[in-house]
Amino acid sequence: MIRVLLADDQALIRAGFRALIEHTDDIVVVGEATDGEQAVSLATTTRPDIVLMDIRMPGVDGLEATRRIADSQHLAGVRVLILTTFESDDYIYEALRSGASGFVVKDTEPAELVQAVRIVAAGDALLSPSVTRRLIADIAAKGRPNTAATAYRIDRLTGRERQVLALVGRGHSNDEIAGNLFLSPLTAKTHVSRIMTKLAVRDRAQLVVIAYETGLVTVGSAHHPPNP
Repeated sequence: MIRVLLADDQALIRAGFRALIEHTDDIVVVGEATDGEQAVSLATTTRPDIVLMDIRMPGVDGLEATRRIADSQHLAGVRVLILTTFESDDYIYEALRSGASGFVVKDTEPAELVQAVRIVAAGDALLSPSVTRRLIADIAAKGRPNTAATAYRIDRLTGRERQVLALVGRGHSNDEIAGNLFLSPLTAKTHVSRIMTKLAVRDRAQLVVIAYETGLVTVGSAHHPPNP
């Protein structure tokens, strides 16, 4: 059973999400928060699998709450799925860098929202093409791959692991990585897990950020195979 905490200051939105989730067989709502402070507190006491987190909340906003959850060793297994009104929300990129596993637009179709929860609960990143494009553009504008490479210590990775990280950065699933590199899906999954351990990150969303910030993946290279 996937345990979900709802964090949104609008009661109608929370009620809508709760009604939707209650019609599923594998997801349950374990609490509701009206601001970021309460979201962190309830996450600590209820230990949900997923926090559906609105960015724009009074007091402690969703961005800061996401950062606190990501930084807490006690909440290491809790993933944050960002809720936003528009895909162009200025804080999405920072939320991903703060530890969010992805985002979903509030007017997403009900079936897609439920699927989003399942995807993030399974440990996968959830990034729409529009957000990925903005992510790439923002990182490209900074132009500091050497500094980022040192900061993230990607020198700890083997050549194969760098190939895998580059493919993760381009949005490939484990099955797609396996096909590209002629590996079994289990071996591809093992590589991804080892990379996350070596780079001390929580999930694939942060690997996407690292792949671009370190220059393993560059703008315009999304369809090119990674170098060995």
